[in-house]
Amino acid sequence: MSELKAKLASLIKAGGPLPLSAYMNACLHDPQHGYYATRPGIGRDFITAPEISQVFGELLGLWCLNEWQGLGAPQPFTLCEVGAGRGTMMADMMRAIGQTGSGGNFSLAISEASPVYSKAQRTRLSDFHPDFLGAFNQIGETPFLLFANEWLDCLPARQFVRSGENWQERVVGLNEAGEVSLGIAADGAVALDAEAAENQRVVEVQPALETLVDSLKDAFARVPGRALFIDYGPSDGAPGDTLRAFRNGKQVSPFEAPGETDLTVDIDFGRLARMAQKAGLEVSGPIEQGGFLMALGAEARMQALVAANPAKAEAIYEGVRRLVDPAELGSRFKVICISAPGLARPAGF
Repeated sequence: MSELKAKLASLIKAGGPLPLSAYMNACLHDPQHGYYATRPGIGRDFITAPEISQVFGELLGLWCLNEWQGLGAPQPFTLCEVGAGRGTMMADMMRAIGQTGSGGNFSLAISEASPVYSKAQRTRLSDFHPDFLGAFNQIGETPFLLFANEWLDCLPARQFVRSGENWQERVVGLNEAGEVSLGIAADGAVALDAEAAENQRVVEVQPALETLVDSLKDAFARVPGRALFIDYGPSDGAPGDTLRAFRNGKQVSPFEAPGETDLTVDIDFGRLARMAQKAGLEVSGPIEQGGFLMALGAEARMQALVAANPAKAEAIYEGVRRLVDPAELGSRFKVICISAPGLARPAGF
């Protein structure tokens, strides 16, 4: 039994079953045994778009430059990334921005929950002297653009199961063998957002999405800016049971080895968009990642890289193909932009 599994078992024995969201949070962020506190999973358990092709970050860098100019080229100005992994995407963005001569106009800020990744970021991004934010809600002191690639999927989710006309919450407890397992809360039916899918048996809800929208609303009440999120999930309709765990590139049970696997869920982009619109913010998307990157010039950038590096042509082509091909990441991943009120539609949408 892993150390975190033993710790969770003790907590459950003492206080009863945990909401699935609490289980996810412990598995990912427990200070001593959590996945992100102890393991650099990129390239081993999973791979992200910036690690597949430099074109991804370079196009986002040029998008950033275009949107900054659209805001009136404000100074001071902050470029912020949440959950920056090994810093690959931000390094590619800043290189593309720097090649235009505008890199010195931006202050860089990183919000990172993982001490493992934070160390890698400090090394890779040292030339840009980033500020490492202690909390996400510090944004909004200056006009800003915020980016988050594959961050929303790590926000803990609650699951609800339909029971007649009502819903019951799934919880994590111990089975007869003393193993961590999924069950149903014993305290009866719960209220659920009426906008949940009518015909689904299971619905996932990420409570932190509401906190995210509140933080953006507060920040945009003080300064103009945009927040761009790239992740996977349906364009509309609440996700069902999408909780998954990955280890060494393979999908495993989310309850097999708490703290030793990456846990992830699909994003309810429809709910995120509705909450942001209700808060008075501008929402663009969600749209498919492939179409977004192509609109930003993915093919032209790929051809330029091939011309400059003919010996690497096949690898360059393959990397970009994976990002835009609907059969790969192109349709599975979505892009949504939440902006301050009154701003024009951003590029790519």
